Amino acid sequence: MTGCGFDALLVSVLASGVGEAGWGHTLIVALVSLIYFLPVLMIIFTAFKPAAQALSVPPTLSPTSLFGLIPDQFVFTPTLENFGQVFNRVMVSGNAAEPTGFDVFFFNSFFISSVSVLLALVIGTLASYGFSRYPLKGNDTYLFIILTTRMLPAIVVIIPIILMFRTVGLSGSYVGIIMLYTAFNLAFTIWMMKSFFDELSYDVEDAARIDGSSEIKVFLKICLPQVVAGLAATFVFGLILTWNEFLFALLLTGVDTRTVPVAMNQAVSSGGRGTDWTLLASIETLFLIPVFLVTFFLQDHLLRGVTFGTVKR
Repeated sequence: MTGCGFDALLVSVLASGVGEAGWGHTLIVALVSLIYFLPVLMIIFTAFKPAAQALSVPPTLSPTSLFGLIPDQFVFTPTLENFGQVFNRVMVSGNAAEPTGFDVFFFNSFFISSVSVLLALVIGTLASYGFSRYPLKGNDTYLFIILTTRMLPAIVVIIPIILMFRTVGLSGSYVGIIMLYTAFNLAFTIWMMKSFFDELSYDVEDAARIDGSSEIKVFLKICLPQVVAGLAATFVFGLILTWNEFLFALLLTGVDTRTVPVAMNQAVSSGGRGTDWTLLASIETLFLIPVFLVTFFLQDHLLRGVTFGTVKR
């Protein structure tokens, strides 16, 4: 897309938004959003810069001049070359480009995060339903004990976990890191989903039981459809936590199971030329995309989930 085409598209989008919200609200929201997302925007823009302009002075801040509002010395010409180097680049000066392995690292991050979060969601949903509908004597004590598993910093428990994994042969395996992340997310899932089940009315469930529905059917047909927003919100939050996790991945994954946060240090030094900031920004930009897409497509459920029970109609 040319610079003029990009400017025209930007103006049309802004005009449609301003027409609905008004200039005052639009300017306030735009200013707050700019301040909040400025670091992320700088990372994304750096990913599209030529390597020579990554740390240029004065800094290049925009891929477009916005009809001449931004001086030319602050404008850069976007390039996709950095994204290609994420997967194939020159490791040693003078040699040919080699695969970096980041395709495997991205697959590992996606596979480990999604499987562990889904397992935690299934187990945690069943457990939270039990805590909500069939409370035991000392129910609050059990829930508090579950919550305490998230109170301890990961660094406190990492040594016994490493020793246990090495003893049972799970160190560096998919099974080991998935089990660990599942346990890591389980307490959060139980507490989140229990709050959603507690907000549901018992009347419909009792009516279904009177009509002859089994407990399994009551759970699957009555309760579960009402907490879809909670499932989506819990899934997104758990995915973000697992996707960004570094310490466990650093110490418990192997060469074949390494995730992107751990592998990212390979981009710190490229071919002995020092830190390649545009390459690092490209990896970070690609790393943002999956979480952004999941959040975008689940945004309706996510918004209902985080506000569930806070507004009474």
